[in-house]
Amino acid sequence: MCGDAEQKNCLFASTFRGAHSRLTRTTIQQKMKALDFYHRDRGRQKRYFRSLWVVRINAVTREKGLYSYSQFIYNMYKRQLLLNRKILSQIAISNNNCLYAIYYRVRL
Repeated sequence: MCGDAEQKNCLFASTFRGAHSRLTRTTIQQKMKALDFYHRDRGRQKRYFRSLWVVRINAVTREKGLYSYSQFIYNMYKRQLLLNRKILSQIAISNNNCLYAIYYRVRL
């Protein structure tokens, strides 16, 4: 019989392959390693998605010769149109006309 702590580790590591899911010491080590990667990659995921949104917005703004991404964002803040990059990228993908309406509202 396993104790509660050991059973938690076994349940956590049940999807690991080989000895990492069977032996107590290696399950504990793999759990620590997995949680470390999880903690590290949360920040990476946020950075990755933000850069993806920036690329999408930039592609659509340059497609029609509007202007660059940085000028677009700068003019949005100047006009106090506060839309975050995630929403802007979704608008850019799904509805270009709406993005152009935002552009005409923002331009000087």
